[in-house]
Amino acid sequence: MSHFLAVDIDGIEPEESRPAPEKMVAGEPVHRTWNVEETDGLYAGVWESTPGEWQIDYTEWEYCEILAGVSVLIEEGGAEHRVQAGDAFVLRPGFKGHWRVEETTRKRYVIRL
Repeated sequence: MSHFLAVDIDGIEPEESRPAPEKMVAGEPVHRTWNVEETDGLYAGVWESTPGEWQIDYTEWEYCEILAGVSVLIEEGGAEHRVQAGDAFVLRPGFKGHWRVEETTRKRYVIRL
């Protein structure tokens, strides 16, 4: 087994999901996720969402790199973070607020539980 893993989604069938109804704020976003790694509390891959807004409450660490689109992350308390292609950031455990997708957004992610 190689210890190198490319984040390459060619040939991977995406999982489709939606935010839980109780978390919905606006729109009808559809999420597609291509997981390339799921082991020992570590997840990595590519995620995409169509426009909409939902509540988020992070209990994990997540590194994100926006590949396409525009989203706004709205922290509880009002701070807004507009992210678009080329932006990279970390969401720390305890981040609460809303994720609003303004233009279909695609990101690479690494999550550590």
